[in-house]
Formats: sequence, C-alpha cells, structure tokens
Amino acid sequence: MEIRKNETQLVCIARFIANEGEADQLIKNLHALLLPTHQEGGCIRYELNQSIDNPHVITFVEKFYDQKTFDEHCSQKYITDFFNDGKPDHVKEFDVSLHKQILP
Repeated sequence: MEIRKNETQLVCIARFIANEGEADQLIKNLHALLLPTHQEGGCIRYELNQSIDNPHVITFVEKFYDQKTFDEHCSQKYITDFFNDGKPDHVKEFDVSLHKQILP
C-alpha cells in the first residue's frame, strides 16, 4: 500500500469493519501488529480502538515521522501478509486515509 501526500509527520486512520461475528478474531489479528510496529524507528503512535456504538468497527490511529517511515511500515512483511494483497481476513470492508495533525 503506497499513499503519498506530503513529507511531514503523517497520521494514518485505518478503519476496519469486521464480518458479522468475527470482530474478536479481527481484533486478535490486528493486535498482533502492535508490537512489531511500535518497534519500528519511524513509529510515533500506533493505537487500536473499537467503536462503542458498533463493536464490529475497529480503527487504528497511527502516527509516523514522515512519508518515508510510513512507506517503510507499509512494506514490512507482517503488514503485507496481513493485507494478503487485498482485503484482510475477517474484514467486510476497510479504508485508509492520511492526515496531518493541526492541533496537538
């Protein structure tokens, strides 16, 4: 996955909607991404969140130093394996968007 917008710190919002009855398995699969991502040099923040209103909606809020470190993250084997060249297992739909922080 390559998303290129600018060369400043990037905030990535990755929202996943689990297949019916598969939210727990999706959370388990996503949780496995936390430790290796936190160990990456370019990772500033990597949070996993679950919607209060709809427990099938799981969101990562990620912050990386710049486009280069975000691209390096996206090319890691554990990330490419998770996406399986398309939609991850246990996922009905997902979207990824990049943002810049405007207030701390």
